Amino acid sequence: MSEFKNMEGQKVPSVVWPTRQNNEWVNVNSDDIFKGRTVVVFSLPGAFTPTCSSTHLPRYNELAPVFFENGVDEIVCMSVNDTFVMNEWAKDQEADKVTLIPDGNGDFTDGMGMLVDKNDLGFGKRSWRYSMLVKDGVVDKMFIEPNKPGDPFEVSDADTMLNYINPNAKPIDTATIFTKPGCPFCAKAKAALEDAGINFEEITIANAGVTLRTLRAVADADTVPQVFIGGKKIGGSDDLEKYLAS
Repeated sequence: MSEFKNMEGQKVPSVVWPTRQNNEWVNVNSDDIFKGRTVVVFSLPGAFTPTCSSTHLPRYNELAPVFFENGVDEIVCMSVNDTFVMNEWAKDQEADKVTLIPDGNGDFTDGMGMLVDKNDLGFGKRSWRYSMLVKDGVVDKMFIEPNKPGDPFEVSDADTMLNYINPNAKPIDTATIFTKPGCPFCAKAKAALEDAGINFEEITIANAGVTLRTLRAVADADTVPQVFIGGKKIGGSDDLEKYLAS
């Protein structure tokens, strides 16, 4: 595998991507995305692949509000996949804050010098993993994964890019809340998180799937709600109220 060329200071390729939007074909011009705008791009080997699905895309989507607060107009996820695959992946990931671009023919990726051969995996030509900050169509900064076997994921992550844009940027708090249907204290806790501007995922306790046994194993508690913020256990609704007040 040859060394990858860093394109900092150079213009990004000008290409047109055929996309499928609302059951219609829509051509998206790269100039419309980059001209006069500040855009973060991260490119990866393929939709639905493990690292891309578990970490790369979700973290950019999670930190999107912080990127936007720090002058980024749009976050683009690029992959050498067709538009149908990328649309389904976006739905599966619930990645509503990131624009997924299907570079199906690899034209943009090839123009960036990032098109690699993954025939050994049956993938054909795909993108090497990288991220970049683009200002008015010119590459300001690139983070290219090290040139070694496999699929390294060390520098193109969302936190590294955010730290480059603003080392003092504070990532948003995220929470997980365990609830039961019809629980008034759960509704109170969710409202408090929303008022505090804290994004949260809700996990519903049921008789099957995620059960009280799960709750006891995770939170060492039998009652709901149980709130975790930034991976730290806060507790029930009263505990949450004290935490937010402090």
